[in-house]
Amino acid sequence: MKITINMLSKADSVDGQGVGSAYLEQVALVKEELSEFFEVYVNSKKKTDIVHVHTVNPSFYRRMKNKKTIGVMYCHFLPETLDGSIKLPKLAFYVFKKYVVGFYKKADYLVVVNPIFIEPLKKLGVKEERIRYIPNYVSSEQFYPLPEDEVAVVKEQYKIPNNKFVVLGCGQVQTRKGVMDFVEVAKRSPDKMFVWCGGFSFAGITDGAKELKKIMENPPCSNLIFLGIIPRDHMNLMFNVADCLFMPSFNELFPMSILEAVRSNKPVVLRDLDLYKDILWDNYLAGNNVDEFVKLIDNLAKDKDLYKTYQEKSKKIADFYSKEHVSKIWKDFYTEIYQKKHNN
Repeated sequence: MKITINMLSKADSVDGQGVGSAYLEQVALVKEELSEFFEVYVNSKKKTDIVHVHTVNPSFYRRMKNKKTIGVMYCHFLPETLDGSIKLPKLAFYVFKKYVVGFYKKADYLVVVNPIFIEPLKKLGVKEERIRYIPNYVSSEQFYPLPEDEVAVVKEQYKIPNNKFVVLGCGQVQTRKGVMDFVEVAKRSPDKMFVWCGGFSFAGITDGAKELKKIMENPPCSNLIFLGIIPRDHMNLMFNVADCLFMPSFNELFPMSILEAVRSNKPVVLRDLDLYKDILWDNYLAGNNVDEFVKLIDNLAKDKDLYKTYQEKSKKIADFYSKEHVSKIWKDFYTEIYQKKHNN
């Protein structure tokens, strides 16, 4: 008899969000790779053995936990990581943060996408035995290297020069993502092309929206373009157009863009954040400011041996976060919590 799981999420209702990408990948993984063990429903009213909540929507709050159901909550962010993402009145922001913490505490189990979140959650009052680390995963069927002739067609479509080193940035256009540093690096690197894929998923409440919107509509230099939100099924084209991924975010969780980019063997340049060290090890280039980012990207563009080295390092990331590895973790987790409940 299969264990039944109801996946509850609104993450895919807005394009351009990493949480939505992670949700779609996780559901597909369990449905396709673990169908022998689990029967998966999505946003169903059916009673199931496990309810796995992916987003903190109020309509999911009551459904997450009852005497017969095991409530699993995906922890894609901590309350403090909302700073720099959304702009709300202080009281509303405080209430929302309290609501998020309450949501997390209500779950039987919290699944974090990055082990660095475990200690902060414990400080918020979540017991460690209820926290599990399970990394994100990206399908190699959706993200993979493309032949040069296909890449050339995409470059022509988006008016990206063939003779320039292409630096790609991804994510919602917001202060937290380091968009202003991305723009400044582009201004200081006129010999390279900078492309940002992403827009305003949360419109007016996005932090810095007014200033960033002006920059999107009128980039300050000719080698910088903002393409807006690109549908996820087109993003493999963009990763192949790029020569490297550059994400100067000031705080992150586990960016799906990194896992997607390394599938096409692209070197990765990131801000030097602690959260990357336990999940990417030494397989990326790290900088702390605009001057360092300019130098790192310039070195990648000019030094073929360095470029090849970090292509190989990206492949190591892709190999570790493989379908086989992550699906086994999910199988063991779901089976363990089901058996624990029914053996008590």
